[in-house]
Amino acid sequence: MTPKGALAKEKILTGAKALVMRKGFAGTSVDDILAETGVSKGAFFHHFKSKADLANQLMRWYADGDIRMFRTILARAEAAHDDPMDQLMQFLTDFEVYLSDPENPPKGCMYALYTYEDDHFENDLKGFVAETLQSWTAMYIRKFQEVIDRHPPVRPVTAKRLAEMFVAVIEGGLILQRAYRNPGMTARQSEQFRDYLELLFPRAIA
Repeated sequence: MTPKGALAKEKILTGAKALVMRKGFAGTSVDDILAETGVSKGAFFHHFKSKADLANQLMRWYADGDIRMFRTILARAEAAHDDPMDQLMQFLTDFEVYLSDPENPPKGCMYALYTYEDDHFENDLKGFVAETLQSWTAMYIRKFQEVIDRHPPVRPVTAKRLAEMFVAVIEGGLILQRAYRNPGMTARQSEQFRDYLELLFPRAIA
């Protein structure tokens, strides 16, 4: 793909993401995307065979950016600290900064939107969404297990349960944030989760 073609495709995906976050996938038409992005119908169908193909590529593009962002934040935290608890706390704090960005606050979660509208998608895309969330969870399981191994918790808990809890906290926060139109909601839930971790691993914080 030429640089110009890559820019055009990125523009379509960025515009489609904004529309889908506002209107859902079923409520977003190809004409809506053309109006949002200013690209021609020919340019759209040069990059995407159909609306279903757009849905597939949009989710994979979104997930790729999401995972890269999480891995970048985690790598920065791991480079800054030796103790896995300190790494985890910095990761969460930096993630909250991202969530609270006044210039570009999250408008919701694409995974949730696709899950709610999964009747519109093929099974392979449904499977991809599940696999992406599992990959996200697996990254946290590794880090929570490192913390548990170094700092025994005061209550019985597993790395898997903590990871699933954190994913649920963030996904639920994004839903409430959208419903209440309160851009700080998700970051506050992450802060509350950090408080819970300090109670669970007090010797790591002392």
